Amino acid sequence: MAEYIAPKHEVPDKLTTAAVIDGPAVEAVAEAPASGRPASSYGAAAHDPSKPPVKRQIVCFSFYKVMPEWRRLPAEEKAAHKAAFVGVLTQWNKTGEFLSLTYSTVGTRGDVDMCVWSIGYGVDEMNQMRSELMGTPLGGYLTSPHNFLAMTKRSQYQIGREDESEGEGRGAIRPGGQKYIFIYPFWKTRPWYLLSAAERKRLMDEHIRVGLTYPRVKLNTTYSFGIDDQEFVVAFETNFPEDFLDLVQQLRETEISMYTLKDWPIFSCVRVAAAEMLDRLG
Repeated sequence: MAEYIAPKHEVPDKLTTAAVIDGPAVEAVAEAPASGRPASSYGAAAHDPSKPPVKRQIVCFSFYKVMPEWRRLPAEEKAAHKAAFVGVLTQWNKTGEFLSLTYSTVGTRGDVDMCVWSIGYGVDEMNQMRSELMGTPLGGYLTSPHNFLAMTKRSQYQIGREDESEGEGRGAIRPGGQKYIFIYPFWKTRPWYLLSAAERKRLMDEHIRVGLTYPRVKLNTTYSFGIDDQEFVVAFETNFPEDFLDLVQQLRETEISMYTLKDWPIFSCVRVAAAEMLDRLG
């Protein structure tokens, strides 16, 4: 997968996920640069109306559970099923247009076995791609207990650091670069939306500063208002699960946590290639 971050003031023309901070927790924090300060997408500058708008992306996290009957099929038949499923994923991965990342949840959740995280630019494309996946022979043995649809959007909050508002390139990150991802839907309470903008920013500033102390954790926050049941979907990427655990525990102690309505179920996922994801089904 080609790595890409939009340069300063450039509208992204490659497929990346936007990093925004309206959501329940800290934003995508990249690995620390040579200066030792964590690079992040906090406080991306507001869009310059004189420039073309940044394209917003459609994001879908689909979780699948394989039926026990599939595991009892002959090995050759299962191999053919897996090959067809991987073939659809491969066919739909188009640079700059559509991207899917695959994860195993075997042993980390009892109700799902794997996750397909797809990023594109159209709901109809997402619909067609998922239709083709479920139309494979393996699809006949799959259920989808959880599926979260969302879109990217720019943040309305800023942390007040000069290096955090250097242009629109701050609104894009590279997805899938870490071994683990922790995904969950999120809802805020109604009183949160009745707070003044200044008060919400004060609460978010504390929240963001906590996140900046965990530079090995990146977060993708996407928005689901009106297009799915949840309000946000958050996806933390890291090579260090212990950092994520400590981060979430510390965030529980922030004042803004009082405005969390619901932030579960939580999915702990292991990043693997599509073929290995299917091999781990048994």
